[in-house]
Amino acid sequence: MATVYVFADETGNFDFSRKQDASKYFGVGTIVLRDGHPAKLSAEMSQLRRELAWKGWGLDSCFHATEDKQPVRDEMFKLLSHHSFSFDATLLEKSKAQPQLRASDHALYKYAWYYHFKMLARREVNAGDSLFVVASEIGTKKSRAVFRSAVNDVLSQCLNYHVSRILAFWPNFSDPCLQVADYCTWAISRKYERNDTRSYNLIQNKVQSEFDVFENGNKHYY
Repeated sequence: MATVYVFADETGNFDFSRKQDASKYFGVGTIVLRDGHPAKLSAEMSQLRRELAWKGWGLDSCFHATEDKQPVRDEMFKLLSHHSFSFDATLLEKSKAQPQLRASDHALYKYAWYYHFKMLARREVNAGDSLFVVASEIGTKKSRAVFRSAVNDVLSQCLNYHVSRILAFWPNFSDPCLQVADYCTWAISRKYERNDTRSYNLIQNKVQSEFDVFENGNKHYY
């Protein structure tokens, strides 16, 4: 029996259009750690943040791949290369999503989570394990309950045996392991959105799966 920690972040937005700032994909990315590893990783990230601050980098924020300068990203990816964790990503090309999936933000979110977690649970979670899932906070305070309910429903569907579990929605800045999920999800987003594999190549040995759900679909709805 083990304690399985899953830290999740999402990529993309819920803008279903061809506007310049609308993402092509929406996706979910997760890192999986076991037992005491989150504490070790968190401690090393905190130390790195202090070391970078002495150099004048990252003084006004936590680690956040989109906003960090390249020297900070380089040091962060270097640290991650020395740690043992797995990363999985599930992506949906939004223009291929049927209208019912675009009817609400949480519908697409739940769909992505379902296809992501049913594979993850089968591979990573065994009967008797304890499961700790932390998703990066999303949406407004009012809508957050709907997103939480969506993930809770997915967990119930995908865990076919007794597993004690907890689901938390925390702000990205509040936990270093969420920031790792952010970095890895950002790297795979760059690959799919911009055909930029520089950062993806640095985490490729951590990637257990990357699933483009609609890869074989040909119909675009907008």
